[in-house]
Amino acid sequence: MQKQVSIEDVARVAGVSVATVSRVINKFSTVKNSNRIKVEEAIKKLKFKPNLIAQALVKGKPDTIALVIPRYEGIFYSYYGLEVIRGIGAICDSLKLDILLHIADPKKNLNLSNIGGVIFAEVFKEDKGQLQEALSLGVPIVVMNNLIKDLEVSCIAIDNKKGAEDAVKYLLELGHKDIAHIGGGTLTQAARDRTGGYKTALKTANIDIQDGFLLQGDYSRKSARDAVEKLLSLKKKPTAIFIASDDMAQEAASAIMERGMRVPEDISIIGFDDNPISIYGTVSLTTIHQPLMEMAQTAVKELDVLMKGIDSKISKILLPTKLVIRDSCAPR
Repeated sequence: MQKQVSIEDVARVAGVSVATVSRVINKFSTVKNSNRIKVEEAIKKLKFKPNLIAQALVKGKPDTIALVIPRYEGIFYSYYGLEVIRGIGAICDSLKLDILLHIADPKKNLNLSNIGGVIFAEVFKEDKGQLQEALSLGVPIVVMNNLIKDLEVSCIAIDNKKGAEDAVKYLLELGHKDIAHIGGGTLTQAARDRTGGYKTALKTANIDIQDGFLLQGDYSRKSARDAVEKLLSLKKKPTAIFIASDDMAQEAASAIMERGMRVPEDISIIGFDDNPISIYGTVSLTTIHQPLMEMAQTAVKELDVLMKGIDSKISKILLPTKLVIRDSCAPR
């Protein structure tokens, strides 16, 4: 049986993105003439027959985008979630774009009717179904906070691994060798990369990770407190802890102080986010700044270009982080 020709096949032969093929099929006037000719020739060569249902879905409102945020505990309380929504909302207002917000179960189908483009605020490790479904329909898409290498989709992400390496290197420069890590789990690429950066920095310094020093939380304050209790119960305690978020780091600092220990005199703490409230917590927190506002606004600008058919080029953008030194770390 002959394999059915897909929209991805047409895009590959024409040398353009799936989104461009979709816009040609749906007669968008914004597609460059040279790209239109290449797509039409590829369709003729492959004898491609567009899926009418997919066409109906793709014919959305060019001024309306969907923001898809995976549903997880505390999304509306997280600094990441609020900053992303704030950043996207601000740039959409200036570009006169409307937003439909989806707090979505990654395992369920999305309703993409009447949508001109989609921003995925995150894609969980094993749940790419929604993203692949949207790509198969030719909807213009940008993924944030995840650099996806195995799919033809534009991505805007933070260099979490380098940021984590910088955090641990700073602790090493202060003379610490017994450095623990409380991660954000394995579900998101950001959390995995932060743990990876911790491991790389210690390996580069020829320091082995000690037993019990690598723990995984889930970005919640409770998980941070539970992890700190385990670290403080060890016979050999860490002198410093790198923690995957500022929220968890503040909870860790509180738990340490409740045990009668001092931060940073007894244990240094460094977080990740640069959440403004961390300046005013139990201790002013040394942290890694991640440009969430820049990531959100860049994502919308990239999507706007794709939706208008100005450029069909797929972008893979990695934004740098920055070490912010405050009061929660001290020399060993």
